Amino acid sequence: MKPLTTGSYNNITKFDNCYGCGVCAVVCHAKIINIRLNEDGFYKPYIDNISGCTNCGLCLEVCAFNHQELAHETEPIACYAAWSKDPAIRYKCSSGGVGFEVGRTLINKGYKVCGVRYAPESQRAEHYIASSWTELIPSIGSKYIQSYTVDGFKAIDRKCKYLVTGTPCQIDSFRRYINKFRCEENFVLMDFFCHGVPSMRMWEKYIYDIEKITGKITYASWRNKGSGWQDSQVISIDGETTENKNENNQSLMAERICLYKSRLSQGDLFFLFFLNNFCLNKTCYDNCKYHHKSSSADIRIGDMWGKTYANNNKGVSAAIAYTQKGLNILNCSNCNMTEYPFDIVAEAQLRKSVSRPIYYSIIRKRLRKYESLSDLYHSINLLYLCFTKVPRMLVYYTKRIIQKLGLLK
Repeated sequence: MKPLTTGSYNNITKFDNCYGCGVCAVVCHAKIINIRLNEDGFYKPYIDNISGCTNCGLCLEVCAFNHQELAHETEPIACYAAWSKDPAIRYKCSSGGVGFEVGRTLINKGYKVCGVRYAPESQRAEHYIASSWTELIPSIGSKYIQSYTVDGFKAIDRKCKYLVTGTPCQIDSFRRYINKFRCEENFVLMDFFCHGVPSMRMWEKYIYDIEKITGKITYASWRNKGSGWQDSQVISIDGETTENKNENNQSLMAERICLYKSRLSQGDLFFLFFLNNFCLNKTCYDNCKYHHKSSSADIRIGDMWGKTYANNNKGVSAAIAYTQKGLNILNCSNCNMTEYPFDIVAEAQLRKSVSRPIYYSIIRKRLRKYESLSDLYHSINLLYLCFTKVPRMLVYYTKRIIQKLGLLK
């Protein structure tokens, strides 16, 4: 990835492989940058009226893709296993509920939250502004698709205080944005351990198949702990019913009637494509600089998978403070926290970028066609077995045999 040189601002039209964070569209005074899906199903910037460009350079100054270094490079100062003290919050959230508790804590301190919710009318994840903790509820849970940031980011008033959450690349660009306008003191930034973002073309095919069964989708959840946290890789398509109350008789979230549920352990196609890295954004393979410790956020959260809580079925969050501001907020949140070294907290998280499958170009082309996801999966399953799964199994069992023979300690 070679940074663009000063003065070549029109080259943003060539950013077909960027992160798609949308901050360039937010900062553009001429309002000529639009963010929309490209043919592969990833958000990218487009300039529809190049003659309106003033060459101010702001778009590239805030662009994380255009810089090799992070906007805010620092080491973690404290790492925790954490979970909400409210059992209802812990149950509803993907892991321990720390993200929601941080948001609720800051709202009580006069902040607003720019978080992510699933929008059923557009069938996408999108950033939005929550001014109360009840408005924050739709942000609960993981959304394993690329979020559309522009409307949410544009609604931010830089003179007010906000918690902004997002993927590490979105947060890196947003850090550059608030640094540029010297309003960093008004913001708390929170990212998460990221696996990458899959193509929206894949998600569209997935829900198209499901809607044949359920009708129009009104709510989607990527993580559901009904079968326990350890088996929570679940796609749940629900309809709303009555409200659920927490122990203080406050409305937590509408209970929902499940219309469709499919889990990874039973062969869910979305998770098979996503977790096997079949159709991630090109930058997730080639240009991700945010795995393991690398973050521009004040706080990083995620699932604390690994040996320490392997028998826990309620959900435990990894919570990492990168700044003193982030540490102070974590300490004020309504969470139980136990401090651990970073390597334990991040034990099961990616240490390097995911590998691009050798048949990636085939999948890209097939996703552009009107083909069901199940047909596509069956057509590439043999390739996956031959080039990915079987080699992994051979390496695994070879190591086991060598260890048993005492040749490898």
